[in-house]
Amino acid sequence: MATIIEVTDLSMPELEPFTRLTEAQLRNRLEPEKGIFIAESPKVILRALDAGYEPVSLLMEHRQLTGQGSGVLARCAGIPVYTASRELLAELTGYPLTRGVLCAMRRPKLPSVEELCANARRVAVLEGIVDSTNIGAIFRSAAALGMDAVLLTQQGSDPLYRRASRVSMGNVFLVPWTYLPEEGDWTGTLREMGFVTAAMALRQDSLRLDDPRLLDAEKLAVVLGTEGDGLADGTIAQCDYTVMIPMTHGVDSLNVAAASAVAFYQLGLQCRDK
Repeated sequence: MATIIEVTDLSMPELEPFTRLTEAQLRNRLEPEKGIFIAESPKVILRALDAGYEPVSLLMEHRQLTGQGSGVLARCAGIPVYTASRELLAELTGYPLTRGVLCAMRRPKLPSVEELCANARRVAVLEGIVDSTNIGAIFRSAAALGMDAVLLTQQGSDPLYRRASRVSMGNVFLVPWTYLPEEGDWTGTLREMGFVTAAMALRQDSLRLDDPRLLDAEKLAVVLGTEGDGLADGTIAQCDYTVMIPMTHGVDSLNVAAASAVAFYQLGLQCRDK
């Protein structure tokens, strides 16, 4: 059984992962093997557990001990479970808990790009996407619509950030992902592995999303850029194709999360059986 501990002192050092540590401190870049992240809500936590992530401790509202959080408790024997009223936990964390449960979990060691993409046919590349809501929505679409893996530049948001994993409905734990190296030509690395690279951007020479050359590619990397400026010119120049989503009524672009869903459906799910 899990060890239930009533929260009586908001300054308890054991609560620091849930209260006072910043995201950077949680990630612990200097010692990534010691890094943790916070998963929020029973559904997200259970998906993380199903994917093999290791829980460290739980923070739960009283009512969740026998409510929706009971399924999490049954899977987390031997770890401390800190509990208090909803009002006290909101004072402690600074925000109301979604579904009343937080779980501190250990960060996994991330694979290399080569390891991640060895058996993949469709990958998404996210360049500099910093909004955690967009990251979560993109991962949810990637899981649902045929992407085998996700690659992120170092400047982008962390998929394990609490909001990102919650918006994804836990799908960040289902789709393999890793960061691209800060140095070097990652488009060249993907090309050496047999991938055709398709930059999502509005250019005069852009292919339509349903172009046969994209649909017929054995291995394809769909490259998406930042929320405001899109992909860097240098990235577009290094990709094999520039690709656009045909639109009507004079609309020239979609939010990056919406665009990812359209692109993943057309270039991922539609090509799974080819």
